[in-house]
Formats: sequence, structure tokens, C-alpha cells
Amino acid sequence: MHEFSISSQIVREVLEEAEKRGAKRVLEVHLVIGSLTLLGIEQVRASYKMLVENTIMKESKLFVRQKKGKVKCDRCGYEGPIKFRDDPIYHISFPTLTCPKCDSSARIIEGRECLIKRVRLVI
Repeated sequence: MHEFSISSQIVREVLEEAEKRGAKRVLEVHLVIGSLTLLGIEQVRASYKMLVENTIMKESKLFVRQKKGKVKCDRCGYEGPIKFRDDPIYHISFPTLTCPKCDSSARIIEGRECLIKRVRLVI
């Protein structure tokens, strides 16, 4: 489970920071997760809840903001949302890495991040 390992890393980093600052409790953890990470937000929440038991994070609230993917085209200069294509073969909608404006190759500039944006502690 990809989400469990990512959640483990998040909890570990928050606990390390809390320890450095001499925190008694962690009240809130705010995350930003890019839509192209393919992380299931509910699975991250469930993993987090399991991992914080018996820690100073056990009563903390987890806030997750999902960030949409964004591409940049070096050919025409387009910078914006990714074009999605529905594929009935796979019954899913998946992102394409082509420019929605000129159809040439585009590179991802946002949407792959998984960041701890803010942590609220009781010191």
C-alpha cells in the first residue's frame, strides 16, 4: 500500500519536528497532495489514523488539500491544467502529457508534490 508508506514518512517527520521543539502534543497537520501522485486521500487518512495511535499525535486533526496537475509547453508557452482523455477500454480518465493548446509535448510543473505545509503543536 503506497499510501501507508507515505503516511508513515509524514508521521515520522512530524514526530521528529515535534521532538526537536519539545512539543507535548500535535494538534493539526496540514498536507498538500498533488493529484498526479496517485495517492488515495481516504487511504492516507486511514493510514495516518492508525499510525498516530499511542503517540503525541493521537488526537491531531489531519487536513489535506489536493493540488491539481499543471503542465507547461516549451513550444507555445501554454501553462495550465492538464488535458484528460477518457479511455473506454480501461474505464478511466487519465492525464495526457500533450499541450492542450498546440498538441506538442508538455512537462508537468505541478501535481506531483506531497508536502507537509503546516503543523500546529502544543509546547
